Amino acid sequence: MSSNLLENQIEDIIQAVLADADDDLLIVDPSADTIEELVDVATRFDGDLPTIRLVAEEAILKDVMDDFIVASNAADLIDAGVLSMRTTDESADNALLITADAVMALVRAGDHVAALTTDEASFVDSASETYGALFESSPDFKLRTPAISRVRDTLRSEIGDETESDFSHVLASLETARGDGNGLDEVTISLLVAAKNDVLLYDISKWGEDVGIASKATFSRTKTKLEDMGLIDTEKVPIDVGRPRLRLKLGDDRLRDANTDQLAGVAQSLLN
Repeated sequence: MSSNLLENQIEDIIQAVLADADDDLLIVDPSADTIEELVDVATRFDGDLPTIRLVAEEAILKDVMDDFIVASNAADLIDAGVLSMRTTDESADNALLITADAVMALVRAGDHVAALTTDEASFVDSASETYGALFESSPDFKLRTPAISRVRDTLRSEIGDETESDFSHVLASLETARGDGNGLDEVTISLLVAAKNDVLLYDISKWGEDVGIASKATFSRTKTKLEDMGLIDTEKVPIDVGRPRLRLKLGDDRLRDANTDQLAGVAQSLLN
């Protein structure tokens, strides 16, 4: 790729670079937006992906991976052997995309973004050696979020097809899943779709802890918060031995009347 790339969106540049890179793509010091778009484009990419090595500031990676949607898709790419992420305190003058044949510096100007590109062999070799060594010497970024494919598979097998379908539809309706006012977090989403399908709190919280979303205690605390705010109701279900278990129910008519694609928006409005 010897020519410069000028686009309105960073995702268009990433799409072009992934399509052109044969075996390996090294990304150095990307912004949060670039990391988010990389995960999104790579997840949707139609074709064989190169091996993607990414090295970035730890604070930026932590902030980006606080979004369950981004983190769970990144975990899928890691599980597939496509993506590896490492952290560094060093920074480049611009975010760099390095392939076997070219070095690209990402530059933003107003509403446009460009990948200023060189394929001069000695410079490409030098950049590959310098930043490849930086990647190899940098510690791994520990991503604790489970892969979205595992989340969906286990939710389907352990809780039920309808609950998994609702969970996936709610995620698809959200731009972010952080629980910071801009999106519901993964525990809240799990409890809401469980309540929509009359699932036991014990079952959804055990599933959530086993798959690595959050502890049973976190599920219990979030359930109490949602119950106090009227989003969720519970009813006691007797069992043969021990205390009754709690069946989750939606607690507001606006939630009960909402279709799955509207559930997140209605819940957000009630929480706000």
